[in-house]
Amino acid sequence: MSQKPQQAAQAKCPSCAEPVESGDLFCGACGYDLSVVPAPPQDRPTPTMSGSAGDGADWPDAAESSGGDPQAQAPGAQEPPRPAGSGVRFDRPEQPEEYPLQAPDPRVAENAAAPEEPAQVCVACRAGRVDNDGYCENCGHAQPRERDHMERESGPVAAVSDRGLRHHRNEDAFAVGRTALPDGTPAVLAIVCDGVSSATRPDDASAAAAQCAGDTLLAALPRGTHPQTAMHEAIVAAAHAVNALAEEPATAREHAPHQNAPACTIVGTVVAAGLLVVGWVGDSRVYWVPDDRSAPAARLTEDDSWAAQMVAAGLMSEAEAYADERAHAITGWLGADAYELEPHTASFKPDRSGVVVVCTDGLWNYAETAEEMAEAMPADAAERPLHSARVLVGHALDGGGHDNVTVAVVPFPAPPEGAGSA
Repeated sequence: MSQKPQQAAQAKCPSCAEPVESGDLFCGACGYDLSVVPAPPQDRPTPTMSGSAGDGADWPDAAESSGGDPQAQAPGAQEPPRPAGSGVRFDRPEQPEEYPLQAPDPRVAENAAAPEEPAQVCVACRAGRVDNDGYCENCGHAQPRERDHMERESGPVAAVSDRGLRHHRNEDAFAVGRTALPDGTPAVLAIVCDGVSSATRPDDASAAAAQCAGDTLLAALPRGTHPQTAMHEAIVAAAHAVNALAEEPATAREHAPHQNAPACTIVGTVVAAGLLVVGWVGDSRVYWVPDDRSAPAARLTEDDSWAAQMVAAGLMSEAEAYADERAHAITGWLGADAYELEPHTASFKPDRSGVVVVCTDGLWNYAETAEEMAEAMPADAAERPLHSARVLVGHALDGGGHDNVTVAVVPFPAPPEGAGSA
């Protein structure tokens, strides 16, 4: 039978020093768990380090430290004098010279109880204690997780991911990096993945795919692999990483039949040597926004989705298709139960400087056309990519934040004179 832990008598909270009443289990000000406060030790004399020479109350019995010497325990045995004010024992057997100090008993360290960590306090009600599942025991509010908001810079490329305002967790993931081609030319990359919410473990799927694709590109580009070929290889490798999640013993198909294998979309870009390469599976997108806003912006990917199929078949206009509730049903994804994998890749040679926007539908739902994306983009995006990524995430949150929002901003430098094409 469970019993409530006994509370130690106290007048103030040991965490915030606010007054507490007898019988309180939690501090009303900071939510500190008062049940973890240890009971005060029983009264007993405390030895001093500066007692007088003749004050025997401050020292253990001679028999305790005499090592069982009968002479030391015999009545009338004279105790060696101690200088006044000294805390050094002179009645202790001498240690051999080669062993001046006694080593600590390892069993004592093993059995010592680890100090309890202070209770985490709810960020919402500021009073309740947070349980091991990440929820407040008082108000039930889910606490922020590490992936709720992520930011990263790698040289000139930056990315930001946010949980949004409606979802209980962030199922997006990204990878950004920089390396060099064999001739020393710099190369930067960005990968963005969106977990399929109707699948099992979408957050794990997106994280595995982003990490694997990024690592593959960082390994292939310095070897001299063409960026477009490297992008294709990265998407295939990411698909294998996601498929492997379904084969793990802890997540094998012992679920209900309606649960799908872990799945996600993927989109990425590589900028190197005046080349802009994109690759994707699913409905995450890449946009091109020139620094000269008088020049047209462009969308560089085509969605693997029901809406895109309807438009491509000429059955509906783009506005009609994306207004349909089936618009975001994807027809391509990474996962063990996906159709035959067909990574899309393309290469471009812009004739001017600009920025590449790599994002999930959590952003482009609020800036769907290339023109709308260019309007949301700060004018100094190429000089401040992290700031620009934050601005774009804020644009989605201000619009309602119905989905997870992830965006990477990759500057594209001006090509040499005479190079490139519109």
